[in-house]
Amino acid sequence: MAQTESGSFQAEWNDPGLTHRQVRLTLIGVMFAMFLASLDQTIVATAIPRIMADLDGFDRVTWVSSAYIVASTSVVLITGAVSDVYGRKWLFVGGISIFLIGSVLAASSQSMNALIIFRGIQGLGGGMIMALSFVTIGDLFPPAERAKYQGIIAAMFGISSVLGPTLGGVITDQFSWEWIFLVNIPLGIPIILLFIRLFPNAKKGGPKRKIDAGGAVLIVMAIVPALLGLSWGGNQYEWSHPVVLGSLAFGAFMVVIFALYETRVADPILPLAVFKNRVVGIALFVILLTGFAMFGGIFFVPLLFQGVLGASPTASGSFLTPMMLGIVFGAAISGQVLSRTGGHYRVQGILGLSIMGLGTFMLSRVSAETTHSYALISAVVMGFGLGTSFPLYTIAIQNGVPQQFLGIATSSAQFFRSVGGAIGLAVFGSYMVRRFKDGMTQNLPSEASEYVPPQLLDQITGNPNALLSPEASDNLT
Repeated sequence: MAQTESGSFQAEWNDPGLTHRQVRLTLIGVMFAMFLASLDQTIVATAIPRIMADLDGFDRVTWVSSAYIVASTSVVLITGAVSDVYGRKWLFVGGISIFLIGSVLAASSQSMNALIIFRGIQGLGGGMIMALSFVTIGDLFPPAERAKYQGIIAAMFGISSVLGPTLGGVITDQFSWEWIFLVNIPLGIPIILLFIRLFPNAKKGGPKRKIDAGGAVLIVMAIVPALLGLSWGGNQYEWSHPVVLGSLAFGAFMVVIFALYETRVADPILPLAVFKNRVVGIALFVILLTGFAMFGGIFFVPLLFQGVLGASPTASGSFLTPMMLGIVFGAAISGQVLSRTGGHYRVQGILGLSIMGLGTFMLSRVSAETTHSYALISAVVMGFGLGTSFPLYTIAIQNGVPQQFLGIATSSAQFFRSVGGAIGLAVFGSYMVRRFKDGMTQNLPSEASEYVPPQLLDQITGNPNALLSPEASDNLT
């Protein structure tokens, strides 16, 4: 059933019986759907400082992305399970529609709390899009051909990510941050029309399974409290505060309940058969780690360039572009190499993780005295290492499970990546806020009181959000 290290493909594949035209148009639709969802993940990155200045929510800023990730994580598994039974078409259409509704609402936000809620609605649609994009490749192509097409989909993610930060910076500088959400509308409506007209609605073969709604509820009850605890720790509350400890403990408790429940239902949302394959288990664990690094890099690199190196939103978007280009080339090269060599996962996996680790270490050394060229090279190295992982581990999972579990298995990959990303954002965000506040208190020159109004000085030391305001920056320069 699984693809071996020696390269022999043994995974199942049920030919969907589509014409060449249907396959081609379906692939094009999936590519643009992935473009839409992934563009919104990164277009926000360079607008975050301006959003914080307008909505005054420094301590909750990571939830602008975390809300999206938590919501998408909560829906991705059930999307995969439902699509295995009822097909992909109308789930795709519904996911894009929900995403667009969330975009309009996010653009109308008048507070940070409202923006977080509406980003959650976007996340529900985005999670459906992400899950179904990767699953559909497993439907359209046999195991030996999946790697290069998964590489294309992953590269599509990278291309939109390349455009996202720069586009977000330009829109924020020239218009306002609200338009980074409204730009989704002219992109999404044509995709909906294309899917309604041309996307095949072939239902999946094999035994029919019930939808494990109970498992979906339990996993959400485990994820949300844990992420709230991670976000609150070091921000609203100390890590030792009962609210933080209670949230983390309840999340861990619900994970245990979820695991026990899944062993007792006939059609679990996370079938144990998926994890019995050693390659699949290792792949999911690595995907969790790469999600941790990926979302942390995409979200905090623009803050690094703006807050540490003094770049504008537009410039910070341009600086993030090389990192995303590294992801594009890493994904494309990895997919092609995997397809030609027949699936030597171990060598490619070790090499990719080593490159990603090197880039992450290089970025950790960036300071106010660091040259822009060093920071750019560090981002490229990290991006290339991340890119190599995108097609690699998805293919390992798809080629390691029966066709009847293709949707839920592929969705599991997206689930673990999202969980890793949510944890990464919470951990990095908590650390950033703590270090930012402590650093401002300790390192602000004593002479500052002679040049900075007392009220603004109190804002800077008590609320670093003030430094991200354009007016504050002008007063300090």
